[in-house]
Amino acid sequence: MNLSELHPAEGSKHSDNFRRGRGHGSGNGKTAGKGHKGQKARSGQPRIGFEGGQMPLYRRLPKRGFTCRNSKNITALNITVLERFEDGSTVTIQDLFEAGLIKGAIDGVKILGNGELTKKLSVQATAFSVSAKEKIEALGGNVEVI
Repeated sequence: MNLSELHPAEGSKHSDNFRRGRGHGSGNGKTAGKGHKGQKARSGQPRIGFEGGQMPLYRRLPKRGFTCRNSKNITALNITVLERFEDGSTVTIQDLFEAGLIKGAIDGVKILGNGELTKKLSVQATAFSVSAKEKIEALGGNVEVI
């Protein structure tokens, strides 16, 4: 006998696909598998997190931090990642997504000046650091804030 040959005994598994509350002869009549009385035997369950009137856990625990509704999710990329694009090409935020450099939902991209760049590129981004702008323009490239 192997682990791959193991299976339940014939007739030991029951499907959950049968009609409840259709008489004693059905094997699941009368209370229809809900037992006798009690809150779970009746229709209308309480909302998720309700603890019978006791102060629920999500209200007992202290709250920490603050999330500003007006903050933007700006992704920072160093200038060295632009090295993978061809010389003389235009690099947009969409190109950065397709290259796998940016993932998830973002509000903008800022190019930082860390590293070296050897190609002339026209770069379109939300923001540029001063050093990144200087390095791109020193090679004859173009910087466009969108």
